[in-house]
Amino acid sequence: MSLKIRGGEFVWSKSNGGTAISKKWMILLCLGSFCAGLLFTNSMWTLPETSDIPRPSGNEEHKIKLVSDGCDSSIVECRTLGKTISTLEMELAAARAAQESILNGSPVSENLKIRQSNGKPKYLMVVGVNTAFSSRKRRDSVRATWMPQGEKRKRLEEEKGIIIRFVIGHSATSGGILDKAVEAEEQKHGDFLRLEHVEGYLELSAKTKIYFATAVALWDAEFYIKVDDDVHVNIATLGTTLARHRSKPRVYIGCMKSGPVLAQKGVRYHEPEYWKFGEEGNRYFRHATGQLYAISKDLATYISTNKNVLHKYANEDVSLGAWFIGLDVEHIDDRRLCCGTPPDCEWKAQAGNICVASFDWTCSGICKSAERIKEVHQRCGEGEKTLWSAVF
Repeated sequence: MSLKIRGGEFVWSKSNGGTAISKKWMILLCLGSFCAGLLFTNSMWTLPETSDIPRPSGNEEHKIKLVSDGCDSSIVECRTLGKTISTLEMELAAARAAQESILNGSPVSENLKIRQSNGKPKYLMVVGVNTAFSSRKRRDSVRATWMPQGEKRKRLEEEKGIIIRFVIGHSATSGGILDKAVEAEEQKHGDFLRLEHVEGYLELSAKTKIYFATAVALWDAEFYIKVDDDVHVNIATLGTTLARHRSKPRVYIGCMKSGPVLAQKGVRYHEPEYWKFGEEGNRYFRHATGQLYAISKDLATYISTNKNVLHKYANEDVSLGAWFIGLDVEHIDDRRLCCGTPPDCEWKAQAGNICVASFDWTCSGICKSAERIKEVHQRCGEGEKTLWSAVF
């Protein structure tokens, strides 16, 4: 038998002149063979009896039911899982911030070393006192009044879980006379948090962002506070006030306000991007006044994670409020965080309503604070015994 081409078709022919098989018949024969093989295969395949199929155990059935019901029958477990995932995300973000801080050359505090060797110590709050190179007298007045020093500050950290640091960056000429003066002050008192940030009045929004990112990387606290160095603070009262909100996941605490957006150049608090807030004469969204405010840990972590894309407005308190617009954040307006100086805070203390913070609105802080803060502390301070007896 041989293969030949006839009329454009392949045909098989016998060498002795027998019958030729056309291409069409070959295709039909192939299809028939395929069908016969398929029937044979089906006849050899037998489905197992239902009794031979292994059934899931009771625990497996419960797991399947949870998945099919969307966790309706185990809401508590689902919520717990959600909280665990959220916690892991925040810790990962904090770890990233710590790594960036180290890579950028920021100082590694003793607290971070403790966390690396012995796990994470938990704190109630980190209080960052915003200061500048020219504010040495203000810092000394704070040290002499409401901010414990030396062994008392260490005791405050260990027993009460309260960290207090002056927050400052570096000068435009890093390593210059201004930086050396702060370094000498740090060696004497040990109460600074140095930031990778160039100091400047127009850079306060950037400084606030870097402060929260650095603080959440160094210390694992429930709350992070920013306060100006010309404000008087009652630490124990601040702690008890914040402790009331510790069960809430995302809180932003301060004296909420909504001031006018100032479009006129040359005035204090001028907003170059006033047009973003609508027509001239409009007011800002609600935000905490900048003398003192507090945010919970996950909000500080949010700032740390997204610091490269958070927009900075001219006024740092406006910037902070803007970062939380669109988030599920509870704004808590507590007027004890913005009391006046005596006699205002004194009257409130006599009535049993001790103020958290006191300052003069006309000066956006205590007017001539280096000279007057001692008087404010004497007349409106909560007393040292109140601090050490406080339970948070």
